[in-house]
Amino acid sequence: MMKIWITILIALCACLQVQAQNTAEERAKAKEEARQEQAVLDSIYFKQAKTSLENQDFALEADRVVLKNGATAYVNSNTNFVAVKDDKATVQVAFNIPVSGPNGLGGITLDGSISNYKLTEDKKGNLHVSFDVMGVGISARVTISLANGSNTADLLILPTFNSNELRLSGHILPLKQSSIFKGNAL
Repeated sequence: MMKIWITILIALCACLQVQAQNTAEERAKAKEEARQEQAVLDSIYFKQAKTSLENQDFALEADRVVLKNGATAYVNSNTNFVAVKDDKATVQVAFNIPVSGPNGLGGITLDGSISNYKLTEDKKGNLHVSFDVMGVGISARVTISLANGSNTADLLILPTFNSNELRLSGHILPLKQSSIFKGNAL
């Protein structure tokens, strides 16, 4: 009787071990499939962002702002953006503070005309865009870096008349697909 129980116990342990191996293999397979699906989506998003940059019809919706002193603030992407349409640009930052600010959203909104728009691609396929924005409330150099295979980009705003640079990170979308909310411009 004891031998039967030991045999059953060994068989049960063997079954559990096989089941654990199958579960681990299934998890690894599912993880690999998810990674491949994400790579395909990222590739599609990159192509869409590249086309938008080429057509000068895009919005970079920022979800993170890095200030000159290195402090990082996570912000709402629909109220923190740089939007470009043909030869016009809007730069808006709106921090989630109780004071409404000049744009009514806790920050500032600036409109201007674009000049010197330049799009380049490096050997690795990364895109770099630079342009000047001139308007009533802004005179700045804007630089965007878009990594190959993604629509995630970094943006640097260098004002012409001071050194208060502003760095934004977010996603580039076609302007018609963006969900930006523009405040009152200066």
